[in-house]
Amino acid sequence: MKLENQLDPLSRRSFCEKWAKASLGVTVLHGLGGQSFAETSGPGFGKAKNVIFLQMIGGMSHIDTLDPKEGSTQGPVKPVSTKAGFQLGGTMQNLAKQADKISIIRSMTSKTGVHASGQYLIRTGYEQRGTIQHPNIGAWAQNFLGASHKTLPSSVCVNRQPNAGNGFFPASYSPLPILDPDAGLQYSRSDAGADVMQKRLAMLDKLDAGFRERFQTAGVKSYTEFYDKTVAIMSSTDLEAFRLDDEPEELREKYGRNKFGQGCLLARRLVEKGIRYIEVAKGGWDMHNNIEEGLEEHGAELDVALAALLEDLSQRGLLASTLVVLCSEFGRGPRVNSNAGRDHHPKVFSTLFAGGGVKGGFIHGSSDKEGEAVADKQVSPQDFLSTVGWSLGLPVDEVVMSPSNRPFTVGDKGKPVMELFA
Repeated sequence: MKLENQLDPLSRRSFCEKWAKASLGVTVLHGLGGQSFAETSGPGFGKAKNVIFLQMIGGMSHIDTLDPKEGSTQGPVKPVSTKAGFQLGGTMQNLAKQADKISIIRSMTSKTGVHASGQYLIRTGYEQRGTIQHPNIGAWAQNFLGASHKTLPSSVCVNRQPNAGNGFFPASYSPLPILDPDAGLQYSRSDAGADVMQKRLAMLDKLDAGFRERFQTAGVKSYTEFYDKTVAIMSSTDLEAFRLDDEPEELREKYGRNKFGQGCLLARRLVEKGIRYIEVAKGGWDMHNNIEEGLEEHGAELDVALAALLEDLSQRGLLASTLVVLCSEFGRGPRVNSNAGRDHHPKVFSTLFAGGGVKGGFIHGSSDKEGEAVADKQVSPQDFLSTVGWSLGLPVDEVVMSPSNRPFTVGDKGKPVMELFA
């Protein structure tokens, strides 16, 4: 088959959707068997317009943060009580004051106890394969909902590379990487001047025209769109969203003057600009040694930044439409090892939700007395991601075929945890 005869597998469906919406005033919802939106939408469906996805890299200890225990497995700092009636780890003192805004799943479980594989799984819902890359929720949302902004990208990832972002979707769905929140969007301006830049772009367009005409494939089209989008960003006044210097110094201090704290502040600014999906990563959680010292640094940074983010979003009227999610690839074992640390423990761990139609002051599921295994209402990484997708209004059971003609769904057939939604 000639390359120029290969069509975008999504184009036919997109045409039908647009025709139906324009002609009939309806939006096609896939996989619903003809049912109406009202018949299939449950509590919280579509309440989130934006997602801030906070990923703790290294395996955050659930016992020392979101699911504290007493007795022999208790952490180095005594649990702290919250205004919602449950306890948090002793370093979560600021978050405790915002507990009426959060829901915690204490019954997460995974079969993956390896860092890279676990991080990939909690981010995409799929096991890591050498033959295919799977999309994150931001790419799924762009596939189903379209772009969220005219010039800015629909997805941004902070403090991490964008690997496994768009997955098998077009390159134009890739998240924009911000490796340092303080530096913002680097190299977004040309030093050559506007006139020189325009001449260079015109020359490049002329050189590429023949290739684009000959190879009219979905891949070439996607990369062309990605390039055009990049050029549009460079000339957009919306770039001011990436400038943290515009924020009051007092507020920057409140979030914490570290990459994670400033990343959370940047996420709030990007939500205000209409960017749908923002990931913020924080490393340092691989605490095999001296967990007390690790919590003093990384636990405190998380506590300060997350509490400030929830309060800031709430005060600006953004929390109801913004889903804030906190996750890690697995938890930490209940037994403190010989190096005063905790080892990998995927058998049970915790995640946190806030905003986006989610209940406040709510606990879903539980671990056993020692925090070693799930005691009630088990939740998988697939269920976790399907819950995020449900809050965004995505049809989580809709099957999408990859370019290799393999079927995929949001969260790999996971089931949304409906008890979280108000």
